Amino acid sequence: MKIGIGTYSLFWEFSDRTPEPLGIAGMIDRAASLDCEVFQICDDPRLEEMEADEVRGLRERAELLDLELELGTRAVARDHLDRYLDLAEALGATTLRSMVQSQEIQPGPEAAIAELRAVLPRLEATGITLALETYEQVPTETLLEIVAAVDSPHLGICLDPANCVSALEHPKDVVDGCAARTANLHVKDFAFARQEGWVGFTYSGAPLGDGLLDLEHELSAVYAEGRSPSAIVEHWLPWQGDLESTLATERAWTTRTLTALRDWRSAHLPSAARG
Repeated sequence: MKIGIGTYSLFWEFSDRTPEPLGIAGMIDRAASLDCEVFQICDDPRLEEMEADEVRGLRERAELLDLELELGTRAVARDHLDRYLDLAEALGATTLRSMVQSQEIQPGPEAAIAELRAVLPRLEATGITLALETYEQVPTETLLEIVAAVDSPHLGICLDPANCVSALEHPKDVVDGCAARTANLHVKDFAFARQEGWVGFTYSGAPLGDGLLDLEHELSAVYAEGRSPSAIVEHWLPWQGDLESTLATERAWTTRTLTALRDWRSAHLPSAARG
């Protein structure tokens, strides 16, 4: 069980509200400073704009810091995945997270299955695992159907039960359904709050332990039977009114979640199972 952070735990650090947005190299440094074992570069368009030597520099930087890199994108069209597999190889990343887009399965899940089967030989040849994320646009049952149809150890689920609540899927049901297929885990807490005037609700992130995520259930299910996907910290942190407060809160949430994950690992997994 490798523990780390991803781009979405640094959302406000590289937003346009920050005078000097954190670059990818700075994110790698931040992950290392937090004693992470892995950093997931997720949905960051700046990576596609980099020259080959810049991408190579990110890999070398991570290697010097003893940090494993993972990569994240969206869509499963074979041409798109081939481009990101190029980047994954250049970064030395063995996990690539993606998301099936709703339009990609408009004619049915068979369309996505065909695209994934087309890239399967490359996944197998490179040793890269593709993890498809659970989220509200694609029913979890459909996502599991796609993964089962391809039926390869190089294709699994990126589990994030928080994403599925807006599709009226219960987080525990999502965890139970996906645990055995999970190849990557996104860890973030979430909660509902009444809007002003008690008209409707806001659904957003919460400090770990204060929201609705049953972390014990999630981790116990995912890491049963010797499974060892990485656990990546993310947040849905609303703007806190000013930049200083927002960044301080974001960093505090990250520290809190990392601590909880490490405490759980120490209590539940023998040393030989970590990694």
